[in-house]
Amino acid sequence: MSSSQTDRSADPSCDGIKKRLDIVVVGGSLGGLCTALALKSLPQRHRITILERNPTPLLHNQGAGIVAGGDTLGFFKRYDRCNRPLAVSSQRRQYLDKDGEIVHRENMVQNMTSWDLVYYILRADVDYVHSAYCDVPVRRKEEGEVRHLHGHTVTGIKDKGERVAVAYEMADGGGTMEADLVIGADGPNSTIRAAMHPEVQRTYAGYVALRGTVPENEVTPKTREAFSERFTFFHARGIQILAYLIPGESGTLEPGKRLINFVYYTNFPSASLDEPSNELAELMTDIDGVRHRITMPPGKTNPAAWEKQRKIAREKLPPPFAEIVRATKKPFVQAITDVIAPTNEFMDGKVVLIGDALAGFRPHTVASTSQAAFDAMILADMLEGKVSRKEWKKQTLAYARTIQKRGVNMGNRSQHEDLPLEEHVRDRNLASRPREEEVWPEWAVADVL
Repeated sequence: MSSSQTDRSADPSCDGIKKRLDIVVVGGSLGGLCTALALKSLPQRHRITILERNPTPLLHNQGAGIVAGGDTLGFFKRYDRCNRPLAVSSQRRQYLDKDGEIVHRENMVQNMTSWDLVYYILRADVDYVHSAYCDVPVRRKEEGEVRHLHGHTVTGIKDKGERVAVAYEMADGGGTMEADLVIGADGPNSTIRAAMHPEVQRTYAGYVALRGTVPENEVTPKTREAFSERFTFFHARGIQILAYLIPGESGTLEPGKRLINFVYYTNFPSASLDEPSNELAELMTDIDGVRHRITMPPGKTNPAAWEKQRKIAREKLPPPFAEIVRATKKPFVQAITDVIAPTNEFMDGKVVLIGDALAGFRPHTVASTSQAAFDAMILADMLEGKVSRKEWKKQTLAYARTIQKRGVNMGNRSQHEDLPLEEHVRDRNLASRPREEEVWPEWAVADVL
């Protein structure tokens, strides 16, 4: 089983880290913030520096919905002090046919939130950033120190024996800082992973996710009903689309002010992202003529390219899905890719990878945020001595390897095979199985047993 507890009396490596550490977290998005929050809560009062390459103090809203899985909710229960509701609840799953009729339904409670709400709650908890999303908690004397440095692009790391030197660049120069522990939380394009394993590259899966949101009060009553308190899906050959409600502006959960969030997977065959097909290149070229490799930011999609997708949506999607795709005002595009590092620690354990930097999950797994939350929690437990280093490594690698492979299988089956509905339902239900119920396959843990 995937329990993260072990018998400390039987494993002397569970003693934990007694001294105060200088810790550098590379990446200031959700994974980096989860890690900083978990580590600053430890009794050693570690000194933590977050290095975020974005030049602005706050990351831009990604306009994305998030399924708040068990580890995400567990993380916020354990560490969050903002004390505000995090998610919209969905009571059932349902699948539509092309005409918009329900062809399968099952009761299943899930929680849906938004990237921006999670981000601002974490910023309030980590470094006391004020926003309209939540009240800032009172600073505690017994917690660790956190510095959040934006505009710092990490360019390399070097083993210095007892410590690690982290080199970075800024707009007005650059520098180096040393740390006892460096945590790569810098996403699927991780600089830290590239420094350790330059041969590991992101590979294109042959399809993209078209994404967007629509205010729930701006759609027809029938369409609003299709997605209210329901996680709704449609499958066809080469197409998968799903939608659910998420918090609205400033994280509001008030009915009528929430957003319908959709993720629409559709095939765009191409040999690679570096040499895209004409169709993929057109989709990934923005209104200013700049071609994006993996992600097209919200609001930058070329209207002519998006109009093609609006027409296809009307032809191929059930009416409720077609309506929300055609109504979104700031769509964005995510090329689906695969990447996974062979291991998660380097330089005698002084450098660690977590979350997407370790394994970039396909979105079908609804587990990317949960992976970051789990990795942050069990890393904190290992440093505190609640979990042995061996158990930490086993659990994080097994999770990364198993769910990454599952996402590849799910995506390939959904996009490139013609499956009966029950197969799609089975795959989706497997992706929703709680981590605690997983039995890790032998191939995922053989090198850490």
